[in-house]
Amino acid sequence: MTDIMSTGNRLVVETVKLHQKKYRNQTGLFLLEGYKPIEEACNTGIEIKTVFVNEEEKEKYNFLNKDEKIKEKIKTVNAAVMKKLSTTDTPPEAVAVCAQRQYTLSDIKGFNKIAVLENIKDAGNLGTIIRSAAAFGIEGLVLCGDCIDVYNPKVVRSAAGNLFKIPLVYISSVEELKTVTDKTTYIATVVNHSDAVAPEKIDFTKPFVLLLGSEADGLSQKAIEMSDIKTNIKISDKVESLNLSIAASILFYIAGMQN
Repeated sequence: MTDIMSTGNRLVVETVKLHQKKYRNQTGLFLLEGYKPIEEACNTGIEIKTVFVNEEEKEKYNFLNKDEKIKEKIKTVNAAVMKKLSTTDTPPEAVAVCAQRQYTLSDIKGFNKIAVLENIKDAGNLGTIIRSAAAFGIEGLVLCGDCIDVYNPKVVRSAAGNLFKIPLVYISSVEELKTVTDKTTYIATVVNHSDAVAPEKIDFTKPFVLLLGSEADGLSQKAIEMSDIKTNIKISDKVESLNLSIAASILFYIAGMQN
């Protein structure tokens, strides 16, 4: 275990760069902040490059010492260094530098429960959707088009340790998904379509791809046109719309209840 007490330390400076998407993409690394996410990373085999632990909390992170490979990568730091490393106003007890997991369409081939998020921009929404997908049995998530970086620190925090429990794949267009899905029902979430079916009436026991659009614009017309079924959630006339992550969670729950 090595002590680092200067915010100008080279390793600290390089780690802080991972606050930016550009450096996350260049290095294939990302940050985990706090006990639960770091514990989940250890339990699911995520490669940990470095762990910075506040010197006053190091006893709490003794579980890291059980892995010899991680043990030698632990750095104890003071409050100033931890504040520098953190992406939050209230710094955590620990920050870990981890290797990203990269998935392709071949990794989700044959999956029966897939959700597609098209042009999603809000970090909190994406993190919550990842959490709900893991909770309700969605097997794979596909990010389509212009989406926020899944390793954005706010996404990672919002996912609450569930980022590693479900494969996430990036594609440029929904059509690409057709190459790995067979006899699969494509279900588009829409607004104000007369032919929309209530989600409770959809058979989610058969293989499906659930298509969810962006917070501002919904699904693209192309995605709607390639769907087999359209659906929406009935809400009170007093409310204009549901938050995307809430709508997704409701649909995942309904789908999960049938299996």
